[in-house]
Amino acid sequence: MKCLVTGAAGFIGSHLCELLLAEGHQVHGIDNLVNGQLGNLASFSENPNFLFSKIDITNREQIAALEGNVDWLFHLAALADIVPSIEDPSSYFDTNVTGTLNLLEFARREGVQKFLYAASSSCYGLPKVFPTPETSLINPEYPYALTKYLGEELVTHWGKIYNLNTTSLRLFNVYGPRSRTNGTYGAVFGVFLAQKLKNKPFTVVGDGDQTRDFTFVTDVANAFYTAAQKSKKGKIYNVGSGGHYSVNRLIELLKGEVVYIPKRPGEPECTFADTAEIKKDLDWTPKVSFEEGVSKILNCIDFWSKAPVWEPSTIKEATTSWFNYLKD
Repeated sequence: MKCLVTGAAGFIGSHLCELLLAEGHQVHGIDNLVNGQLGNLASFSENPNFLFSKIDITNREQIAALEGNVDWLFHLAALADIVPSIEDPSSYFDTNVTGTLNLLEFARREGVQKFLYAASSSCYGLPKVFPTPETSLINPEYPYALTKYLGEELVTHWGKIYNLNTTSLRLFNVYGPRSRTNGTYGAVFGVFLAQKLKNKPFTVVGDGDQTRDFTFVTDVANAFYTAAQKSKKGKIYNVGSGGHYSVNRLIELLKGEVVYIPKRPGEPECTFADTAEIKKDLDWTPKVSFEEGVSKILNCIDFWSKAPVWEPSTIKEATTSWFNYLKD
């Protein structure tokens, strides 16, 4: 198949490109390199079936100029993180909503066979049902979550109105090699791994008993590939690990000292995906256990050697908007 992957130089995008190439497909990866890194493409950049272009999905002219004849379009490009989305919601809307619209219009015009969208489980907000099914209440807590959900709504609507074959995957707490090291204070793995390298204590939010559905990145890439091959149309699926694990359990596996920082508003006590639907429809199940995944990430920990090292004082400063705008 001829595949177009947006966000190709990013964390999940680079793993998806790697998988598609390993399966013998042709891949055109695009990325504006604001968060993506060319180094993420190093293992396959010389593959004759791979082409990379520096393109911004918010630039309608650049998207319109893309070569057509695309079979599968995987849309993973997005702005992430909570605090920047609170401080600059317009940029998040431009990228996560308008950028998605630009790609849907390209797919409609060019007759793309399958459009696959990386949705976010943050759309559930503070869920009350665990494991959380796709039918749960949608209640975004911050602009990142809202704009990702608006993008998902566009994908569903274009599928309905324009007969575009779409699938959206709501991703839960993805971790693994190549997760982002630059940018603002964010995902727990990047924070903890940089702290571990510098022999700093892990900054644990609250009491550390909160749990997350940590899902290994190769399982997520495989979910996208599996969804592309199946005939199901217009569906939305959760993608999770099949379990949920406390931050304290993660600390046990990483081994290190701990310092506790205040609990933050707008964060769920638990994220835990109900994956019954994707198992039933697509016969997809995760393969990498949490313990195995943490072991894999520790084997390549040097990747985070240049990541910012966060301490309680710098976290407090970086998350001021979080406390000012989000309320329990």
